[in-house]
Amino acid sequence: TKRSRETGRGGDSVERKDELIRIFAKEIRRILLRVEADFRQVQEIRLRIGGPLLLIYGNREYYVTLEGRLRSSGEDAYIVSRDELRETMEYISNYSLYAFEEEMRQGFITIQGGHRIGVAGRTVIENQDIRSMKYISFINVRLSHEVQGCADLVMPYLYEWGQITHTLLISPPRCGKTTLLRDIIRQLSTGAVGHRGVTVGVVDERSELGACYQGIPQNDLGIRTDILDCCPKALGMMMLIRTMSPQVIAVDEIGSREDLEAIEYVMNCGCKLIATVHGSSVEDIMQKPVLEKMVRGQMFERYIILNNQGNVGHVHQICDSVGNGLYC
Repeated sequence: TKRSRETGRGGDSVERKDELIRIFAKEIRRILLRVEADFRQVQEIRLRIGGPLLLIYGNREYYVTLEGRLRSSGEDAYIVSRDELRETMEYISNYSLYAFEEEMRQGFITIQGGHRIGVAGRTVIENQDIRSMKYISFINVRLSHEVQGCADLVMPYLYEWGQITHTLLISPPRCGKTTLLRDIIRQLSTGAVGHRGVTVGVVDERSELGACYQGIPQNDLGIRTDILDCCPKALGMMMLIRTMSPQVIAVDEIGSREDLEAIEYVMNCGCKLIATVHGSSVEDIMQKPVLEKMVRGQMFERYIILNNQGNVGHVHQICDSVGNGLYC
């Protein structure tokens, strides 16, 4: 199928909507067909057994009625039944949840188009590890957004004396950090104005960056990019250094002690790192011991801080390693 691109044409929204709603139970499908919303701006669709049908649109949560209307209160919200959630899971898995057992252990399934289906229910534990999941009662459909060109503003700030800098993107949830990181990867890999493309290694732990479906990226991450899909970040960074000789490694949502050790290894190998973390400022992320060590050690040469003002990936501030403002 044709890959979705956020080019701004009205037809793209209709195509995106038609592609997505096929995974839902028939009654929910009929409801979503009636929804008058630009599906390029829809971020999540949530189903819970016995709970209201919810849609996150333009960073706001809406209840969805039987008529497909979006409401800020839940009096007329459509209530999702157990049968509808089961039917939806059958469509998502093409009637074979067993085929997705490995992904289910991590709590999500990636479908064609790069959309990620988060699932929750009763976990089956074996030897302290999650073996599988059953009695799935909660589904969160996170739509994959690819906005090519959204990193144009930040790209010049990623270089110093012609060299790519170690860069950390800091952002609250739903402010477009993953979307921005995705376009940074694409531009670094393919090449931007005045800069040649470089080899980029991506550790895509939750299949959000490349959105690989059966091993093939659904999102454009550039012509010189290699992806480790569904791989733990710390392990993946070490593997890429040893096997793929990347000039840049990109990862989403760092924060563990294992991540710090792997990041130090990457940087000591002469490879540049582009990463993201949840937060609202440099001071905010310093409240976490692991990240405090990174900041005080000036491990990152650039900080890009996002907020929810304006468009996806809206840049609030760009600073250097010691906090000097380069853009605000």
